[in-house]
Amino acid sequence: MSLSAHDDLITLGRDPIAPDALIRHVRQAHDGAVVTFDGCVRNHSHGRATFYLEYEAYESMALEKMREIAASLHTLFAIDSVAIAHRLGRLEIGETSVFIAVSAPHRKAAFEACRHAIDTLKKTVPIWKKEFFEDGAVWADGELPPVPAATPAVKPAS
Repeated sequence: MSLSAHDDLITLGRDPIAPDALIRHVRQAHDGAVVTFDGCVRNHSHGRATFYLEYEAYESMALEKMREIAASLHTLFAIDSVAIAHRLGRLEIGETSVFIAVSAPHRKAAFEACRHAIDTLKKTVPIWKKEFFEDGAVWADGELPPVPAATPAVKPAS
């Protein structure tokens, strides 16, 4: 867990993300809006059934970049508080991989800041996603393996 000068909450870890706790952390009595983004593991990618995902990170740099994103939101938007949490390790279908909550006196700033946060995180934070399919696995944004895949087949969790 990491708190910033604005009482923002930035986390990176292997435990499940608790969205309600993050929302409670950012909500203040003078806020009129809390906007959230819940990035969850879907059961398909590029037309193929996904069994599960694995996330890896350069952890110290990832945390630093996530803190930088939160700090920049306070400069760019009229917001109060930010919470950003990202999971690492194996995640099953339906689990939350990244969660962002932004509070602000007005909804427009909260929406814009939340969108900026996830877009910037995806582009700049050293966190990598590997997708596992019936016929192999691929790092996200990489090339799909040929069929049959060179990597061994994986089975869904029982």
